[in-house]
Amino acid sequence: MKTLYALLSLLLVRPSFAAEPVAPADPCTDFYRYACGSWLAANPVPPDQSQWGRFSELAERNRAVLRGILQKASDASAARSPDEVKLGDYYSSCMDEKAVDALGAEPIKGYLEEIAALKSAEELPGEISRLYAAGIPAFFYFGSEQDYKDAGSMIAAIGQGGLGLPDKDYYLRMDSDSAELRGKYEEHVRRMFALAGYDEAASSAAAAAVMRVETALAEASMDRVTRRNPEKTYHKMTPSELKALAPELDWRGFFSAVKAPEIKYINVESPDFLKKAAAMLRGTPLADWKTYLSWRVLNGSASLLSKPFVDEDFAFYGRTLSGARELRPRWKRCVDYANSGLGFLLGKRYVAEEFSPADKTAAGEMIAGIEKALAGDIDSRDWMSPATRELAQKKLAEVDNKIGYPDRWRDYSALEVKPGDWFGDHRRAALFEMHRDLNKIGKPVDRSEWEMTPPTVNAYYDPSMNTINFPAGILQPPFYRAGGDPAMNYGAIGAVMGHELTHGFDDQGRKFDGKGNMTDWWTRSDAEAFDRRSECFVDEYSSFTVAGGLHVNGKLTLGEDTADNGGLRLALMALENGSFLKAGGLRDGHTPEQRFFLGWAGVWCTNYTDAYIKLLVLTDPHPPAQDRVNGVLINMPEFARAYGCKAGSPMTATHPCRVW
Repeated sequence: MKTLYALLSLLLVRPSFAAEPVAPADPCTDFYRYACGSWLAANPVPPDQSQWGRFSELAERNRAVLRGILQKASDASAARSPDEVKLGDYYSSCMDEKAVDALGAEPIKGYLEEIAALKSAEELPGEISRLYAAGIPAFFYFGSEQDYKDAGSMIAAIGQGGLGLPDKDYYLRMDSDSAELRGKYEEHVRRMFALAGYDEAASSAAAAAVMRVETALAEASMDRVTRRNPEKTYHKMTPSELKALAPELDWRGFFSAVKAPEIKYINVESPDFLKKAAAMLRGTPLADWKTYLSWRVLNGSASLLSKPFVDEDFAFYGRTLSGARELRPRWKRCVDYANSGLGFLLGKRYVAEEFSPADKTAAGEMIAGIEKALAGDIDSRDWMSPATRELAQKKLAEVDNKIGYPDRWRDYSALEVKPGDWFGDHRRAALFEMHRDLNKIGKPVDRSEWEMTPPTVNAYYDPSMNTINFPAGILQPPFYRAGGDPAMNYGAIGAVMGHELTHGFDDQGRKFDGKGNMTDWWTRSDAEAFDRRSECFVDEYSSFTVAGGLHVNGKLTLGEDTADNGGLRLALMALENGSFLKAGGLRDGHTPEQRFFLGWAGVWCTNYTDAYIKLLVLTDPHPPAQDRVNGVLINMPEFARAYGCKAGSPMTATHPCRVW
């Protein structure tokens, strides 16, 4: 639940000149094409991908490293530690495609029979509880999270869910493309039920029932822009208040089924959704609910079953929705499952091979420079009052930097892995994580905990923890090169660091104090000044379009846009503070300032399938790659000076946007 508000950033940097300028691109007209043109031309999207960028390159490289670790751990003839046995058996079970195919739909047969046996609506709450206890959620998600207003405490949390399409708008938009996609989704659902043994008429009826239930859930759901506001998603209740809100569900029975500890408080993300969705248990025919719950089983399990299920799952979610042409090789999928299910066990071995103490020290020194730059930037903001500025500095001083990997490795000794039982192994790993999460309810917050595994090529800021987090997977070449060109390093990994730090002071992060409590620590005039400056970004990014004429949703991407703009500025300030620019000199004909901006563009060289770029614009809080590059640079006079861009050129804004 907590990661709903941990602002994540997929950032990739290549500190080299692999992406050389391509004629006739002009840096003052389209810097993204100028910097990335050659790379884009030479790196089309591979058939098993929906996008391909510098992030993808490094992710593939890390995946190959993890594959080597897992293959070694799979060698039963070698001397293996208990952890290696667990890793190896988990991976081997996943890779045994012949055994998986022989089972067909057998692993989910019991769940489907249990649902089919329901006789009345009164039995639905109990079945929903049993399915959730088996790792199959229906229309809501339950877990633990920090109390927004008491950041030292963990409470229970309930969030909306239950949709098979990526967002509520996919069900409600009336344009022809959306209608066509809904038709393809319904056909996919029909095919899945057919694979499960339904005849033609029954599978068609089942698909129609799923669409009815999911459309009703979509209508009740809170939209993505509203969910970005933590004040709109904090509704702390007692169990008795939850029962009064949604009496149709047996909450005591549910908490018992999932083995939750004693619950005193629950944050209900969207009370309106839960109230309306729970009421559907009364107002929707039992047959439709049985079909919908069966679909939750099928949809959540398809990728773990035999080849016909896997292929049909890919046909819609991979090919139709995302534009990939081929299913990824099984080894890639199994590596990803291992990184998800046993990520910190696998990550410990990844760190031993790929991340040295010197790497961690160097990253810490760069982050310290970025933080120093932000401290200076806060002091220089003339729109902030002294009172707010003082509290901003206090929050900055309390930011905790997590680098590489956790101080204490997660213990998986209680997780059972059985050789040759892939479906069971995956379910047990998922339930192990679910119970680990639930067991935090009612306990003090563990501030040493990580949300991402060490091999992850990503980074994030967590407003409730007030931490910036950089897994080992992103802190290595080509993101950062020890002894490399400082201008490129700061334009690359330095911008990543600045991006995550700025998240603590964007439109979401600024609503939390240094301890992680959601509180209004801004004066009214300062908050209004911040909002006016933020609105500039909303307008700017909303003017950007992608193929097909879709506009970027500037309200959805506001946090990432603020962080991109602030992060690159902070990286440049840190570079200047370190006197690297004066000593940099020309390299490959580029000044240090030009190399810095090339480093930034190198983050984002990315090709997309047509389907995926549409999915990104409709659902992702990050704007497309070109807009992340150009959208920042047009607001920076430093960029215009570095490349001699004249006023009025496409890469210079008449009224630049700036918050930090």
